[in-house]
Amino acid sequence: MANPPTTLSSSLIFLVLLAHAALLAAALLHPADFLSLQAISKSLRDTPGSSFLASWDFTSDPCGFPGVSCDSSSPYRRVHVLSLGDPRASAPGLTGRLDPAIGNLSSLTDLAILPGRVFGRIPQPLSRLKNLRFLAAARNFLSGGIPADLGLLRKLQTLDLSYNRLTGPLPRAVGSLPLLSNLVLCHNQLSGQVPPFLSQTLTRIDLKHNELSGLIPPAYLPSSLQYLWLSSNRLSGPVDRLLSRLTNLSQLDLSMNQFTGPIPGQVFNYPITTLHLQRNAFSGPVRPARPVAITTVDLSYNRLSGEMSPELSTVESLYLNNNRFTGQVPKSFVDQLLDSSIRVLYLQHNFLTGIEIDATEKIPVRSSLCLQYNCMVPPAQSHCPLRAGRWKSRPAGQCRARGGGGAKMYKGKKKGDRN
Repeated sequence: MANPPTTLSSSLIFLVLLAHAALLAAALLHPADFLSLQAISKSLRDTPGSSFLASWDFTSDPCGFPGVSCDSSSPYRRVHVLSLGDPRASAPGLTGRLDPAIGNLSSLTDLAILPGRVFGRIPQPLSRLKNLRFLAAARNFLSGGIPADLGLLRKLQTLDLSYNRLTGPLPRAVGSLPLLSNLVLCHNQLSGQVPPFLSQTLTRIDLKHNELSGLIPPAYLPSSLQYLWLSSNRLSGPVDRLLSRLTNLSQLDLSMNQFTGPIPGQVFNYPITTLHLQRNAFSGPVRPARPVAITTVDLSYNRLSGEMSPELSTVESLYLNNNRFTGQVPKSFVDQLLDSSIRVLYLQHNFLTGIEIDATEKIPVRSSLCLQYNCMVPPAQSHCPLRAGRWKSRPAGQCRARGGGGAKMYKGKKKGDRN
């Protein structure tokens, strides 16, 4: 009579053990991923003050390691997110090289190497990560070229390799990525031309502070772009047709290049907050179609000419210095300046011939006007930065050559004078 309870008890124990074994099997990490994580941990180490890798104890479940996230697939779990380094601001990073075994994490969708001192080349096997959507290794010491095989990552949406020591060209294969939305490669030593970009979802390109050169044909950049930063390169040629297509821009910085030709007037009426086109070779007049709503416009150190457009008087900080503008400063600029609507108005080193400002008016303390080195003697309220030089007016010969006569006194008014 005692047998039935014993049999029942044994059955229950068996079922519990079976369930436990099933749960344990479901929690197991795939052997390839386990070995890959071991290889990665051996190729990297904590810098002084970091304990990130010290917490990777392979006698426990790697899916619980800091920076590691796994999916719940059966019978083995797979790593789908790997973030190497302490994510806290200013935290010490990792050093060492990236092991090629990282390419064996076949289910990986997100890979981040947080700021640190990781050096060496980008491992070629990264191109095997066909599910990768996010790849970031900014602010490290990676060197060598960007592997063209990264163009095989057809699901990649974000590529951030900024602030490294990468050299060589930006591969055309990277430009062909169909889903790319964010490309950040600034502060490297990349050279050669900007390739064509095919993704119609691309919103951000940041290539500033490299050694890129040559022309950018209008069809190379998609109209979906909202942020375009190309400053501090060696890019050249006209961009008027290119900029006329990028109607969704909200930030644009082409400064410190060798761009030439006109600036299309419609750019000033894009939904841009800042416009930086300084230190190029842009030429011709500047003619916005309507009042400009951009906060900061910097067109300094170019070859722009003609009279100043009154439509620019609505800009809060305007830098037109070191160009070839002629004629008088429009009255709308004076009104906005005295109203404190203009904070910075730099017009030095042009060929301007006058400004109608009351000699008794005081420019608000919060506003800054510089008219030094034009074809006039600037008003006393004109306060300039030291880099403007010590000469108040241009030599008369330069002004006569421009048809402006000699250096004139500014055309001021006294209270009671008629307009």
